[in-house]
Amino acid sequence: MIRPIVTMFMLTTAFATRAAETPPSYGPAIRLNEARECVVAAAAYALKHKWLMVMTVVDSGGHVVLTERMDNAQYGSVTPALKKARTAAAFRRPSKVFEDLLAQGGVGLRILRLTEVLPVDGGLPIVRKGALIGAIGISGGTSVQDGEVAAVCVAALTR
Repeated sequence: MIRPIVTMFMLTTAFATRAAETPPSYGPAIRLNEARECVVAAAAYALKHKWLMVMTVVDSGGHVVLTERMDNAQYGSVTPALKKARTAAAFRRPSKVFEDLLAQGGVGLRILRLTEVLPVDGGLPIVRKGALIGAIGISGGTSVQDGEVAAVCVAALTR
């Protein structure tokens, strides 16, 4: 019996199907003032809940535009924040999609071979007019808290 080989294309297609929409196209890079606006909103929300976070905004190519570590936030959250942002930018979908696939086990475990992907909530694409202009990565709290703060950041740019 011949078994089909699951390719990266097939996995990416599965991600798009699970997200129930076609990923946005890549657009122009987010501007520094927009990244600041996003991070300010995220930090205010985190502070209100007494969560200490690291926030990283990357452009549409995954390059760092802005990183901010709140006072007394753990140093260990700097790299995960960057990896979550890059995951969201590179794959044009939330990093939580990978977390959910990994949690299902089976074929989803193949995500562990994608060494540059951090399959944890807290990374969100930033989309304007249907095009990805950047992404935010948040780390420092629980997975759910990180995702919540990331959503506040994105919402600040879409008001």
